[in-house]
Amino acid sequence: MNDHRQRPRRRQQGELEMLVLSALRKADGPATAGWVQERLGGDLAYTTVITILTRLLAKGAVTRERAGRSFAWTPASDAAGLAAHRMRKVLDAESDRGAVLASFVTGLGPEDERLLRALLDESRGEGEA
Repeated sequence: MNDHRQRPRRRQQGELEMLVLSALRKADGPATAGWVQERLGGDLAYTTVITILTRLLAKGAVTRERAGRSFAWTPASDAAGLAAHRMRKVLDAESDRGAVLASFVTGLGPEDERLLRALLDESRGEGEA
């Protein structure tokens, strides 16, 4: 006998982490895993939410503080900060940083290139009058 029940679709790698982080960013402050689970519609097991939060903690994407017998979780940075953190980790993992940066820069469009140049100038103090 065939079981024709539809299985939930398999999520892409990192999709659950992004969903959990998105939920945490909507919190008014530190949030428990149970709160995150409720915000995600409850289709994830509590243990799955804990596993994702623990992975995010290991990646430096969230912090936690003791809240009774469990923990309350907070995003370590906003979405831009998290993306920058991931970019630094990729760069740090490569032996030829120059080649990685060169490849990245040559792949930028004209607007992104101008923005990057302006940000670099600003960080050097060249944009000050």
